[in-house]
Amino acid sequence: MEQILAYFPDLTDRQKERFRALDALYHDWNAKINVISRKDIDNLYEHHVLHSLGIAKIIRFRPGTEIMDLGTGGGFPGIPLAILFPETRFHLVDSIGKKIKVCTEVAQAIGLDNVTFRHCRAEEEKQTFDFVVSRAVMPLMDLIKIVRKNIRKEAQHNALPNGLICLKGGELENETMPVKHRASLFSLSDYFKEEFFETKKVIHVSL
Repeated sequence: MEQILAYFPDLTDRQKERFRALDALYHDWNAKINVISRKDIDNLYEHHVLHSLGIAKIIRFRPGTEIMDLGTGGGFPGIPLAILFPETRFHLVDSIGKKIKVCTEVAQAIGLDNVTFRHCRAEEEKQTFDFVVSRAVMPLMDLIKIVRKNIRKEAQHNALPNGLICLKGGELENETMPVKHRASLFSLSDYFKEEFFETKKVIHVSL
């Protein structure tokens, strides 16, 4: 939790309270439904919460912006971002029902009212949003093909054009090559000093 406060010192008391509550909630739910690997749950704040908030170092979403978190898993990056941006709407989607259950229970427990949830495959979600965010495991071009239909044309005047924002690691130059004229890469090591972030990046692709 100290890491969150160090990098985001302007949190309100309500936001601090919600971020603090995540530790016990995720430990409790993870014991019942494994959404974070057992060996990684003790790194919840650095590897999951702070990693999710890396997106907030790239863009501060304007009030009224609508965002889909695709393949949210246990609620990352959607739930940390929803805490940080209470006037932004988040729609968390995952194809595994028990993961959506954990997200729903965590959000209810901390009183998050700017999130909705859906258990479905990405291809089934037809709503449109300003941005799709994802902690992406699939190749970038595959992800773009799936989410292109979900990005609305009219923008909310955010600092970045409507599109896909994903958290990925490793060597990404080749992956972004087909969309290099529309893609921007940001290294999280420029914002966070922890070793974990050395190879972690945020990619924005305007769609």
